[in-house]
Amino acid sequence: MTQMTEPDVVTAPGTDPQPVIEMRDISITFGAVRALDEVSLRLFPGEVHALMGENGAGKSTLIKALTGVYTIDEGTVLVEGESHEFHSPAASQAAGISTVYQEVNLVPNLTVAENMLLGREPRRFGAISVREMNRRARRTLLHLGVDIDPRSVLDEHPIAVQQLVAIARAVDVEAKVLILDEPTSSLDADEVEKLFTVMRRLRDEGVAIVFVSHFLDQIYEIADRMTILRNGRLVEERMVAETTQLELVRLMIGRELETLERLDREAPNTEAESGTPVLKAVGLGRKNTLEATDLELFEGEVVGIAGLLGSGRTELARLLFGADHADTGELTVRSEKRRLRSPRHAIDRRIAFSSEDRKAEGVVQDLTVADNMLLALQASRGWLRPIPQATRTKLVTEYIKALDIRPADPTALMRNLSGGNQQKVLLARWLITQPDILILDEPTRGIDIGAKAQIQAKVAELAAQGMSVVFISAELEEVLRLSDRLVVMRDRRKIDERRNDDVSVRDVLEIIAGEAHPEGDPHA
Repeated sequence: MTQMTEPDVVTAPGTDPQPVIEMRDISITFGAVRALDEVSLRLFPGEVHALMGENGAGKSTLIKALTGVYTIDEGTVLVEGESHEFHSPAASQAAGISTVYQEVNLVPNLTVAENMLLGREPRRFGAISVREMNRRARRTLLHLGVDIDPRSVLDEHPIAVQQLVAIARAVDVEAKVLILDEPTSSLDADEVEKLFTVMRRLRDEGVAIVFVSHFLDQIYEIADRMTILRNGRLVEERMVAETTQLELVRLMIGRELETLERLDREAPNTEAESGTPVLKAVGLGRKNTLEATDLELFEGEVVGIAGLLGSGRTELARLLFGADHADTGELTVRSEKRRLRSPRHAIDRRIAFSSEDRKAEGVVQDLTVADNMLLALQASRGWLRPIPQATRTKLVTEYIKALDIRPADPTALMRNLSGGNQQKVLLARWLITQPDILILDEPTRGIDIGAKAQIQAKVAELAAQGMSVVFISAELEEVLRLSDRLVVMRDRRKIDERRNDDVSVRDVLEIIAGEAHPEGDPHA
């Protein structure tokens, strides 16, 4: 294990050595859980500061301590050298600290200007001056290089623009510190670059920016300094330019990350393809959603689905599970033709599906870890046949241990778990049903590198034990690392299928871009 150390004193390049924010020895306890244990953080003006760590490391707790959401049990917060206590988000904002969360916390049916100045509207003779509000909003937006009509309704804009509006709102209150919590998780490359342009402009104007992201390449592109947390404790503060990605990963997880290399599956599992497929789709399609698609899945095989957003990956997964109804084609499960009218029919045929939308279609926030884990099994039994308590305890204990779910507390509310641990609970939910076929749609999106490696290793282990897996991910390296066979999609149709014999990311990108001749694409 890497030893925890106090951060070295590093003078911020080109700035006054006094931090605008200093958190000293912050500790927070929830019941018996020590969420933060004497954690320190320094934010300098004119810097982008990356807050790094696995899910559950304490990043969100530290941010909520700084923004007045959580009460600090021990420790001190200094703002420009003076001690402050924040008992509410309003108090934190009054001190110049603004936060933009991953899920934009604005009012979609109001205009851009109304969102930017909500609660601070300019007034004339006691009434809101709409003209002045729009003028002020436009000035702030143009200052950030965002050319949109402040009179337009926020919901008319893509999520990337909405995030820029949220940042513009923070700038309008003259924030000294801007906290961006996973702002790029739903953005494409062009949108990320627009966000980074705004971040650089604010940094150059002296704003201290906290950047939380699981994308290491983005950290190295935009951040100046980083603070690394693990298990609620400070590991180290470092300058980004002086830290390699491998060093960062080791500091974050506290161990070598052998699982980032290609998993121990030296060659695609080709033996299974000589047998009978456990699932076979012929001409499976849905109007305006997915063109007729063929797919075979064999026992003990991982089929990776690659493609850009909107390529039809999720649409295919939902048809295979009966979550959506196919207009064309047929589905064969273990040599029997089936029409899956609902997910319940799929579960009865030992098919499991973990949706990409963890919040809307997976997690039940106000239920416990144990209840979330056992939902699918209870549904398959029927609500009039409750699972015996001894069985509940045995299953939950077994899967908490097997998937290293933290905290290892079956009574913990799901809402209090990190994203990576929530994802593990959802995986456990389906594994408890003992499926033959497991469909995973973006199972590692938005979670840290350590949790990703654990989930990837578990998928490889399940396939080695005979489970058949459909694995969907926007991260091509991840798809290639896991899959025996690769299906590539574009424009709502399958354009290529091949064994994963040393297929590279470049190969896949060329297929998607139409620069390579796909195997088995009749339209090529």
